[in-house]
Amino acid sequence: MALSVTHVCGTVTGDVEVRFTESGVAVCRFRLTDTPAQWDAAAQRWRDGTPIHYVCTAWRGLARNAAESLVNGVDILVKGRITEIRDNAVYLSADDIGISLRKRIAYTETSLPSPAAAAPVTPHSPPTPASPSPSHPAARRPGNPPAWWEKRRSSGWTDNGTPSAAADGIPLHAGG
Repeated sequence: MALSVTHVCGTVTGDVEVRFTESGVAVCRFRLTDTPAQWDAAAQRWRDGTPIHYVCTAWRGLARNAAESLVNGVDILVKGRITEIRDNAVYLSADDIGISLRKRIAYTETSLPSPAAAAPVTPHSPPTPASPSPSHPAARRPGNPPAWWEKRRSSGWTDNGTPSAAADGIPLHAGG
């Protein structure tokens, strides 16, 4: 008989226990509780259903990673095989474990934020407009037009606000 593979989600309840076999293989055990929501038609709202308790066991690398990553209260997803049902609990041999992103952000070793991400956020004050001086054009920054544009704009604009010639000196015409 093949063991049934299932996917469950729930909240880690209690501490993760890790042990090692005599041959040095890591094995960890943790409890998981899933409280499904049920629609109460009479009250027209969702209610917590009967909690389902799981006892999960992970082996080798998965056990080491679970022992380092899982803490009481974290929501996780487990893919595993049901090995036993007894004492009002479902026993699972975990094949894979993932952190639920429903209520938190998880970072991997390759996607860790930079140290600047932990810096306090201060609101930016609006920049004070500097009065442009014809003898000292504004420094070129992103969002500022280049110096040649300012010269062209100040010398070649017509009364209606449109440029009379392009940067290459060719007159601009609207329409055909």
